[in-house]
Amino acid sequence: MKTIKLTVAQATIEYLKNQFSERDGVEQPFFAGCFGIFGHGNLAGFGQALQQSPDFRYYLVRNEQAAVHTAAGYAKMKNRLSTFVCTSSIGPGATNMISAAAGATINRLPVLLLPGDIFAQRKVAPVLQQLESATSQDFSVNECFKPVSKYWDRINRPEQLITALPEVMRVLTSPADTGTATLCIPQDVQAEAYNFPEKLFKKRVWHIPRPRPDEKALLRAIELIRSATKPIIIAGGGVIYSEAENALKTFVHKTGIPIAETYAGKGSLRYDDPHNLGAAGATGTEGANAISREADVVIGIGTRYSDFTTASKTAFQNKDVNFININITEFDAHKHSGLALTGDAKVILEELTEKLGYYNVGEAYRKRVADYNKSWDEKVAYAYNVEGKDVPSQSEVIGAVNEFAAPKDIVLCAAGSLPGDLHKLWRTEDSKSFHLEYGYSCMGYEISGGLGAKMACPGREVYIMQGDGGYLMMPSEIVTSLQEGYKLTIILINNNGFASIGGLSKSIGGEGFGTQYLYRNQESGKLDGEPLPVDLAANAESLGAKVYRATDIASFREALKEAKKETRTTVIYIETVPERKIAGYGYAWWDVPIAEISKSKSVQEAYKNYVEQKKNQRYFL
Repeated sequence: MKTIKLTVAQATIEYLKNQFSERDGVEQPFFAGCFGIFGHGNLAGFGQALQQSPDFRYYLVRNEQAAVHTAAGYAKMKNRLSTFVCTSSIGPGATNMISAAAGATINRLPVLLLPGDIFAQRKVAPVLQQLESATSQDFSVNECFKPVSKYWDRINRPEQLITALPEVMRVLTSPADTGTATLCIPQDVQAEAYNFPEKLFKKRVWHIPRPRPDEKALLRAIELIRSATKPIIIAGGGVIYSEAENALKTFVHKTGIPIAETYAGKGSLRYDDPHNLGAAGATGTEGANAISREADVVIGIGTRYSDFTTASKTAFQNKDVNFININITEFDAHKHSGLALTGDAKVILEELTEKLGYYNVGEAYRKRVADYNKSWDEKVAYAYNVEGKDVPSQSEVIGAVNEFAAPKDIVLCAAGSLPGDLHKLWRTEDSKSFHLEYGYSCMGYEISGGLGAKMACPGREVYIMQGDGGYLMMPSEIVTSLQEGYKLTIILINNNGFASIGGLSKSIGGEGFGTQYLYRNQESGKLDGEPLPVDLAANAESLGAKVYRATDIASFREALKEAKKETRTTVIYIETVPERKIAGYGYAWWDVPIAEISKSKSVQEAYKNYVEQKKNQRYFL
């Protein structure tokens, strides 16, 4: 067997750059390069290997967590068919990646992490930044990645790499099992040379399959749908990852079954399609929640049924409701005791469309759904153009961006009150134009995730919408966007604190405690003084962004026009009225436990309401 002598780090990079994915005859490199920050745990190993491999591009980021967010944002836009590698030193560099690693796994997005590790030979211990354990020497901070990784391994001998790397790829390219893969390589092992099999570095194409469901399960699903009088589809991210949008449209138009969309599934059907009820669940529209409440059959497609999607198990109130779950992941397909159609969304929808025959929900049901679609769009139009207010509302800002953006431009968000308003209000015309990280809702994802989205789709404008809380978490990748020449447009809304959690606090009787950016009041001892004199626009400007300050909707619209002309990352700063958010509709409830006893009357009242809402929660057995 022919061999080639390489260090472990060199061999890893050589292997990764020869891995490709293929689906439906379209082939592409699985890895677009490597994000990272070098330290003593990876500089001499992966740093050296990347330096001598210019065809596997290295990108210097400013924060290790941001690196993983950027990789996830890229993978999301690429429908999980391509991603990035992220490398860090052992210690704080490695643990900085944990939050984003959890986000990638929760959102079912492939990302490969290569954190450095302590010495395998153990002569030098404890090394700088080593976490010692009195019960084991085979222990480092990298153990923290185990619960947030879909695959985790440590390479203590060079030859272990030969069997580990294919397992990494198996997981990353699996539509069912993908998420974060973590390969920990001690710093001494990274630099160690070995005679690796030459065949290990041959080009390998990983075929992404489209599994068909069990035939008998499909027939049972057809009978269940035929018996339904008020069916509804919950369209999740799996619709888009499977590229099943056209198959869904054909199925919906033939049968008349309406859809409601999760955060990840928004854009599965155009916003103005008469069969689209809009956002589902706790942040859902009037029509989506009304139809969900009455539905006798719920067809979940590529959804994991998060608590927001199900309004904390209060959305589906029909006592005889049944679930049919189309999902590539068996774990999700069996949720709510549903009839599991485990397989690819696109092929399953095509088979259902063919085998359902002439099934149709009827004109009365179609008309009711179409009326809900039309009436909701009228509400959106009103929210976009509220008149007579000196300080604009958040919905007006959303409307201005939506009306200005091209259909294929991308709006991106992750946390705060913006996701709920965007879920209800954004008029989506393209399935990749709505980019919400709401599986983990990680503050700080926005700019780094936006950079990943832009790298995946450089021809599209990326509009990142975030509040001051999210911005302060991680503005660092503004610098990386400038370094690499990827222009982002950041809509920075200043609420002087956490508007979303502040509103939630008030709804549970907490009066917004600890959610505002205010001076400590020396008399009361509380954080209820004057607003802090922080100039976030100046901060963005200091990082190199072009900044526009808007004071009202008119100046905001002008700023959008000017920002479009820019070639570098641009920030549009504006303040809004925190209180004016879009109300919930129907069973738009989210279970947030409230103190059973309290001295506060507002908390006491909130608890009474909470007890009543809990009565609507259901088990689906």
